[in-house]
Amino acid sequence: MIMITGGAFQGKRDAAKRLFGLTDGDILDGGSCDISGIENARCICNYELVVKRLKEQGKDPLKYAEELDCDVIVMNEIGCGIIPLEKSEREWREMTGRAGCIIAGRSEAVYRVCCGIVTVIKGEEN
Repeated sequence: MIMITGGAFQGKRDAAKRLFGLTDGDILDGGSCDISGIENARCICNYELVVKRLKEQGKDPLKYAEELDCDVIVMNEIGCGIIPLEKSEREWREMTGRAGCIIAGRSEAVYRVCCGIVTVIKGEEN
């Protein structure tokens, strides 16, 4: 499994396509895809939204992250900024960070993308 992270609109999806030869058809959007059956997807973008949807459905996003077996997981860093006032938003942010730690720990490589520039933070360059 490979993880790609970084801020919103930094070029993570394009980096995933370029680095791993993915097509638009290989990439599921965590905000709109059918969550059941994505455990073995080629690539999931916006994984932070999968966490949010699982939490809203009363499922454990951390257990899900431990069992996930996708090729590439792309998720936004959502913990760097103003702390949300709403408790549910803070809980989602914390749960996303914890899920990201699990995924990064299980991944053979982790990349961070900033302004379209890819930095390897775990593993070797592709």
